[in-house]
Amino acid sequence: MEPLDRIFRARSIAIIGASNDEKKRGYQAINTLLEDRYEGRIYPVNPNEERILGIPCYKDIGDIGEPVDIVLIATPSRTVPPIIKACGRARVGGVVIIAGGFGEVGEEGRKAEAEIVNLAKQGGLRIVGPNTSGIISLHNKMNLVGIRDVPKGNIAMLTQSGNIALHLITEARLRSQEGFSFYVGVGNEADLRFHEYLEYFKNDPQTRAIVLYVEGLREGRKFLQEAYKTSPEKPIICLKSGRSKTGKRSAGSHTGALAGISEVARTAFERAGIVTIENLDELFPAAESLAILPPLRNNRVAILADGGGHATIAADLLSDLGVEIPELNNSTLANLKRVLPPNASIGNPIDLAGSTDANPGLFADCAEILLHDKNIGGLLIVGLFGGYGIRFSEKLKFIEEDTSHRMGKILKKAQKPIIVHSLYSLAASHSLELLRYYRIPVYESTDIACKCIGVLAQYGNYLRMYKQKTNFVFHWENHAKPEGRAILEKAKHEKRRSLLEHEAGELLRLHGAPVLEGELATTEDEAVAAAKKFGQAVALKVVSPDILHKSDVGGVKLNLRTKKEITDAFKAIITSAKKKKRDATILGCLVSPMVKKGLEVIIGTKIDDQFGPVIMFGLGGILVEIVKDVSFRVLPIRRAAARKMIMEIKAAPLLDGVRGEPPVDKEAIVSLLMTISGLIESYPEIHELDLNPVMVRESGITIVDARIILHENHRHFKTEG
Repeated sequence: MEPLDRIFRARSIAIIGASNDEKKRGYQAINTLLEDRYEGRIYPVNPNEERILGIPCYKDIGDIGEPVDIVLIATPSRTVPPIIKACGRARVGGVVIIAGGFGEVGEEGRKAEAEIVNLAKQGGLRIVGPNTSGIISLHNKMNLVGIRDVPKGNIAMLTQSGNIALHLITEARLRSQEGFSFYVGVGNEADLRFHEYLEYFKNDPQTRAIVLYVEGLREGRKFLQEAYKTSPEKPIICLKSGRSKTGKRSAGSHTGALAGISEVARTAFERAGIVTIENLDELFPAAESLAILPPLRNNRVAILADGGGHATIAADLLSDLGVEIPELNNSTLANLKRVLPPNASIGNPIDLAGSTDANPGLFADCAEILLHDKNIGGLLIVGLFGGYGIRFSEKLKFIEEDTSHRMGKILKKAQKPIIVHSLYSLAASHSLELLRYYRIPVYESTDIACKCIGVLAQYGNYLRMYKQKTNFVFHWENHAKPEGRAILEKAKHEKRRSLLEHEAGELLRLHGAPVLEGELATTEDEAVAAAKKFGQAVALKVVSPDILHKSDVGGVKLNLRTKKEITDAFKAIITSAKKKKRDATILGCLVSPMVKKGLEVIIGTKIDDQFGPVIMFGLGGILVEIVKDVSFRVLPIRRAAARKMIMEIKAAPLLDGVRGEPPVDKEAIVSLLMTISGLIESYPEIHELDLNPVMVRESGITIVDARIILHENHRHFKTEG
């Protein structure tokens, strides 16, 4: 058996810390296994007990004498290291560690966590947790959490919160026909990580969708790489938390992982095919819809309503989600007219206008017509369906039930999703239970029903665009040049953490970036001579390995034309820089021609704690840190992603020209973004890059100022894979 198979399809389980005390986890785990009729062997381990729930008890894992696939450790954290050693000697496949007190509590806990991971590697076993609520393998009847009556189905659940798991399980039990294939409380991810679970569930035949609650990721890029491989096969739905500062602090204290899902993650998850959910109430419905329904093929839906109010609300909600509500073709309109009374509105949305009060079967008649339309990718039904027999006449219940049977057949034939909103969702309605039986989800909230249509559209759009997405794999030093390596080696030799501006410009120029010309002047006379070569007004900027923000020390002078202006500016810059940064080494001034005016933008890169190298684009100039109108992507990127980046900022209309200004050269921006993506991929020593401002005009683009910071001690940031 594979290592994770021994965990999730275990044929034998030992419970260390087994107990006859009903309040303790060591009792609850055994009791749940017995109640669920787990078919493997159960081995309670407790040196102080003879039998637990009628099963013979062992004093030590080594006393069992038979292979044990998985061990549940339900003892305090201080006891875990010797238990891991014993499990290694017994050739156990994996352990589930309930105890906290590891990486989430501080430095001592992190040391203890590292110790148990090292012991597990030596013993050839894998760890779930620590600080986990446990795991459940529904199809293997293996519940090591103790939650009763978990519905079995086809959704695998990975969370960093036992309460979130309980919320989803309760919702599934009360409101759905769908259930779970697996549950994993990932805990601290000390050993097994999110991406390893994704890989396992991707290949599991009993899993159709994967739902995640994520507070922080220890190996974010590997997670994105695995999600990219998994999402075309099975949808991944994620509730991301830790967006606020307070939420990040809470997430960090909970799991000890890098806290919070940054803004960078929003676009990274989207590019990996992950459907992100903002609200907990939407999480299970979204997962259920993606697990049981086909995605929207073309982002277009029809709305079928028995009243104008719900139809209008649904149309607004779907439009906000980017789902199209197209006009119906002539043959569809003709067929609707044939079955509906004259007072019905047969645009899209279709308002049945009370005609279903006497005949709810019209819902199925219309559904068949609408889903036959090639221009319609799915159907949302909103209103009273399922409640006509309650609201009007009990005789209508039979018509509603027949209608549900018909809609189940329509769904199977059309292979297009149907979602139903019903005011009677929580009522004892057999017709709605029949819809759920036929894998047509029913929701009491119009907002949630529309959100589910929205995620089916999002997933369908992703599948259509999959080949244009990046796989998040870096190919380090793909395009590195010997001259570029020499520039970085010089900085390393001089023990500098940043390139001088003219060095940064030269490195960029080597890779085809449009950098403004410049010449280093160490004296006033050299500055005058350099300016004469350019034959136009120039700018002077201080050059120092110790000064990153030149304006802060009076290190920039612009529009200099005469010899006197240049010499005075040179003196003023050197004097001001030495005064404000007394310990700085001043090498001189960079002399550059004044650049032709244009729109100022910024392009930068940094190392994100969770995902590694990322790139940024936005409005540039001195206000960038105040306005913060920027977009991010995890590197590397493709041209399609670069184009989306520049259109995502709020100020994107400025790129198309306003108040008589011509549009700027957006393709030049795209090309520069691609160049920078390749540059970062070529030199792993680069920690941060900042091009600000970059002047973009109607035709062409120029980097006016460039800053490159290297990793501390010139170590390389390398991402495996």
